[in-house]
Amino acid sequence: MEFRIEHDSMGEMQVPADKYWGAQTQRSYQNFRIGNEKMPKEIISAFAFLKKAAALANFRLGKLDEEKLNAISAAADEILAGKLDDNFPLVVWQTGSGTQSNMNVNEVIANRGNAIAGKKLLHPNDDVNKSQSSNDTFPTAMHIAAVFEIRQKLIPAAESLIAVFKRLEDENAGIVKSGRTHLQDATPIAFSQEISGWRAMLETSLEQINIALPGISRLALGGTAVGTGLNAPKGFAEEAAKAVSELTGYDFQTAPNKFHALTSKDELVFMHGALKGLAANLMKIANDIRWLASGPRDGLGEINIPANEPGSSIMPGKVNPTQCESMTMVAVQVIANDTAVAFAASQGNFELNVFMPVLIYNFLQSVRLLADGMESFNIHCVSGITANKDKMRHNLYNSLMLVTALNPYIGYENAAKTAKLAFSENISLKEACVKLGFLTAEKFDEVFHPEEMI
Repeated sequence: MEFRIEHDSMGEMQVPADKYWGAQTQRSYQNFRIGNEKMPKEIISAFAFLKKAAALANFRLGKLDEEKLNAISAAADEILAGKLDDNFPLVVWQTGSGTQSNMNVNEVIANRGNAIAGKKLLHPNDDVNKSQSSNDTFPTAMHIAAVFEIRQKLIPAAESLIAVFKRLEDENAGIVKSGRTHLQDATPIAFSQEISGWRAMLETSLEQINIALPGISRLALGGTAVGTGLNAPKGFAEEAAKAVSELTGYDFQTAPNKFHALTSKDELVFMHGALKGLAANLMKIANDIRWLASGPRDGLGEINIPANEPGSSIMPGKVNPTQCESMTMVAVQVIANDTAVAFAASQGNFELNVFMPVLIYNFLQSVRLLADGMESFNIHCVSGITANKDKMRHNLYNSLMLVTALNPYIGYENAAKTAKLAFSENISLKEACVKLGFLTAEKFDEVFHPEEMI
């Protein structure tokens, strides 16, 4: 491998000749050989938007000339296009402020910008990092990345799943089945009503996510090192947030209190709480579906789900609810990530939180897993659900809890006696009720209508 010499304030470093990063990136790359978890690509893209926006703000405020603006913008655009992906080698387990990833981006933009300009034009600190500090850029990149992934991936995936549940409600109108509470038989429910509960869970999760969006749309940029805005020109914070909005197409605002924005991560905690709520709802929905589909002969068997893969290496013909299992595992990971996010956010010491890389790594993993998981669950499972009407009817009419319909006519205690006799002698509710002398066969038929109990 060929190398070139780069320098920083600590001296010279050998850097691979085919990479655009500089000395500070190389130091971090060599000093933190920990794990395989790289700084998320979403953060690098957010930094590209941020650096281009900061350059625009500095240009508009007369602090950066047009030639440098164009060079920074061109390099940032190449990052966003994925052309420089192999120039960001740093792991999550680095400085807790994310300084080294900020400098990684600064160095790559400076060196690539200089290559585009054909001369030594940009300095990573003086130009690309102008009016900024790692302490305000990394939390800003966190918020930009979070908003992007939630708006572009998570919300559309949830909305698509909601739409399929709405379709299933319409398709299954009029089908009545046994309800279940405590995993035991309960009074009847329409299958469309059961599906509507799943749909409403997702809609509620989306409402909660939308409530949390304004908080993570506030940017720390302009606070610089400790929140005072040292070395940033007046109006930079507002101008930079405006530029981020212009470049991304989403509405961002400058954080009203930069001291809060640098040290507190409560807005990300609040949003991740909504993500955890979504995960909990998806866990419940996926479990309901796999239990309703259990069997195919010796389980509930009330619904059919797509058969996607062979389910066993030893049992021929076995097919398992693999998409449900995948979705529930995603939920487990997201719920676990919530602990990491909350604990990392609790570690803001004085003017800065230094657990930011691990926080955003877990946060973005949750968003990515939920979005991908819902899309897969939707395409390969939910969209193919059909009702097993015969099994639903069989289970409904064999449910002892239909006896609840008799309460107004024979009373709760007599209804309980009827259910117990039917169960112990394996006879119908009608036979038990007539045998006990509570109703005639004719009166039973007159008042007993399970389909009307929904």
